[in-house]
Amino acid sequence: MTTFAPAETDTRWTPQPDSARLIGRFVGEFLERCPSAADLARRMREQTGTRFVDWIDHIALPAATELAKELDRTGFSLQPSDEGAKCFVNPRGAFPPVLLRHSPVVQVALKVERVADFAAAWQIPPEEPIEGEPLCPLRRVRAFSEHEAELWAIERHGFRGFSPPLWDADVVMRAMQQIEVFRRRRRDFDDDEQGFENLDGLLDAAIAELGLDYACDLFFAAEREYWERRNHAAQIQKRRQDRLGLGWANHDHHTYRSSRQYFTRLIGIFEKLGFVCRERFYAGAQAGWGAQVLEQPRAGIVVFADVDLAPDEVLCDFAHEPLAPRQHLGTVGLWCGLHGEAILQAGMHHLECQFDFDALREQLESRESIHVMKPFTDMAHLRQAFTEGERWQVSESRIARLLANGQVTQQEADQFRVHGAIGSHLENLERNDGFKGFNQQGIDEIITRTDPRGA
Repeated sequence: MTTFAPAETDTRWTPQPDSARLIGRFVGEFLERCPSAADLARRMREQTGTRFVDWIDHIALPAATELAKELDRTGFSLQPSDEGAKCFVNPRGAFPPVLLRHSPVVQVALKVERVADFAAAWQIPPEEPIEGEPLCPLRRVRAFSEHEAELWAIERHGFRGFSPPLWDADVVMRAMQQIEVFRRRRRDFDDDEQGFENLDGLLDAAIAELGLDYACDLFFAAEREYWERRNHAAQIQKRRQDRLGLGWANHDHHTYRSSRQYFTRLIGIFEKLGFVCRERFYAGAQAGWGAQVLEQPRAGIVVFADVDLAPDEVLCDFAHEPLAPRQHLGTVGLWCGLHGEAILQAGMHHLECQFDFDALREQLESRESIHVMKPFTDMAHLRQAFTEGERWQVSESRIARLLANGQVTQQEADQFRVHGAIGSHLENLERNDGFKGFNQQGIDEIITRTDPRGA
């Protein structure tokens, strides 16, 4: 099994063009040898607004000394592995691992949410077996094989190896039960403290039953489902991706908003699930907002956790040091006041997935009548834009509480009663040159543009 080291704290991510060109060459050569995979790549762009390269889980190539040297020269390093192959990864960028094997066959494995869905969508015959039992931590199926080039679809659940592990029926049953627990978990409590205690207990039980990484994967699958039910753009895009059997396996990061009171509790939930803290963000004094980025390297999940921040709190470890109560609510605090904690009642603020930026925007607007907002990041190596916010109805009890606390005006309260407030988005993201970071400068603008008082 191949292991991956956790990301560094406060990493200064930079584009990795040499590595990107090398991966691009591998992919281009593979698509020339495998016309069926090239057809899939074309349909991905035309029907889902996504790029083939962003779905790649790993690439396996015939072992060659010169190739190993080329990988090393372009930023890849040899990673310990017991898979019978040399595994090269680039820890400084968002690239798939490259395996060098003693086989003439070139293999590309695509990430999908459910292998069985992919096999059904592409009518892969039963004679081509799905390897790995249902709900195994890794399942895979060979989709196409042409000219010594194979395309595989791969499904992961908190497992970073490349071959399905042994798995017994008892664990499968426990996993099915745990999926139901996460999907049906109670989110609304009279006291949010009870909500966090309840979630802590559910996670402790799931980790004890299934292990840390598997429990983390199942939890976030349920989180995406909950968010999707409350976001029309997500429902449309998921349907487009499901037509090709892909699901949400192109997710880039999951964004949660938190009140100042419960931010350390939120971070504690994520750390319980195996996340490590990466870089921190501060959008500026006017925006009054900051974020902690976290990554679960074995489950392949990144979280962006948002909270109201004052300028003098930026240098603190605000992810772990409790934030003092504050009367004024910034954009994030007001969103939580109107809709609830993202980890509880509200669900995620947005899911950001990797797309062909221009293709997705054009397709959503011309085919689905879904407006994409002005980009808040538009650089060669990173492009980001929200779909237009989905308005949610706000409960009278929440409006009354904010009004009584002097945190909204009567005019604002009346506006929320009549028009509701912006709740969630789908985010269109395109990464180039393997850039793994985010845009510090553009975030303050989008926070201001999504403030409930002005949206």
